Amino acid sequence: MALLAHKTALQPNKAQKKVLNQHCDFARNAYNAAHSDFRDGLDNGEFRSVYDLKKLFNARKREVFPEIDGNLSMNAGKNAIHNFHDAVKRWQSGQNNFPKRKKHNSRSSFQMDNGVDSVKVTEDGKHVILPIIGKVRLAEKPRWTGKVRRAVISRTAHRWQISMLFEVDEPEPPDTSRLPAEGCDVGISQLATLSDGTTFENPRALRVQERKLKRLNRSLSRKTYRSGGWWKAKELLARLHLRIRHIRMDAHHQATHRILQGISALGIESLSVKGLMKNCKLSKALADASLGGFLVKLKYKAVRRGIRIVEADRFWPSTKRCSSCGYVKKNVSLSERDYHCGVCGFQADRDVNAAMNLKQLASSTDESLNAVGASVTPTAVGWTRGRRKVKPNQTLIDFATA
Repeated sequence: MALLAHKTALQPNKAQKKVLNQHCDFARNAYNAAHSDFRDGLDNGEFRSVYDLKKLFNARKREVFPEIDGNLSMNAGKNAIHNFHDAVKRWQSGQNNFPKRKKHNSRSSFQMDNGVDSVKVTEDGKHVILPIIGKVRLAEKPRWTGKVRRAVISRTAHRWQISMLFEVDEPEPPDTSRLPAEGCDVGISQLATLSDGTTFENPRALRVQERKLKRLNRSLSRKTYRSGGWWKAKELLARLHLRIRHIRMDAHHQATHRILQGISALGIESLSVKGLMKNCKLSKALADASLGGFLVKLKYKAVRRGIRIVEADRFWPSTKRCSSCGYVKKNVSLSERDYHCGVCGFQADRDVNAAMNLKQLASSTDESLNAVGASVTPTAVGWTRGRRKVKPNQTLIDFATA
């Protein structure tokens, strides 16, 4: 049994939109009430459990929402309190900071389910049946079928979406052992470059819409705070941010789908996106390209298709190394767009040369050496020959001391 998620847009009518907004407000108030009750308990030296928080909220929830009887589902408030307590557990373990209160903004969400199969998809796949609300039309048919374990409804700007977690039979990945390997070099000017010279353009969604974004931000700043015009300007700004996000994600999904066709292994770089963002001259372009999200999509899609992902070490010289003779240059400036080897005379585009090096790394089954002389043994993400599953967040390269 596997758990696979599918997120799709909802197409509610006006009455359903009103009820969905009420559920978002109900969930936000339940979360904030649990936050306040928990902080009060800490001030008094008492660690309140999730059951204590639910009991305190249930005692006064009808004062906050008089229309709660028959119009709102209790699942939204209950799940919000459970989500807060999960955040508290992560805070106790040191995984994150203490949870903050939720604000009323353009992004809201609530969890609608009450256990397995409490939210159902109709047989034709055109509607989802929600508690209290009833049938809501889906923009597309879910790609998975089975029992729904969890359902989260969210709103970003004007768009309503639902994310459903399905219980499905774990699919057997296809056999790709006889297919060739490939290397992929990511960058800013070109989103991705393959070893055969195929490139995928970076849409630069933020840069294209930047002028309109500045105008809408300027318009919002001139409005009276929380006035009617202020809310309208805020919605227009949120819609533009959503459009930028969708353009970027569409380019990522189309590129990753084409890259993973007809290959058995893919060599990629290990990028420290957090470290790269510290460069003030490149941080904006890097954020616009969203390279981290692009690599995440490559990895999880490769796992489903039975493709090995070989991730090179962060200091492996994919750009400095000659893909023909293996000579490694000491320095290669960012302005050098063509790679010239002073030993064998090989010449190619620097991104193509890096992709060819990554392809050689993915094709190799023997140990090789990295930039500092340590042995590198590429391992796969996904399914190996013995059908042993490797977690996507597992260490991909094992280093042994020389």
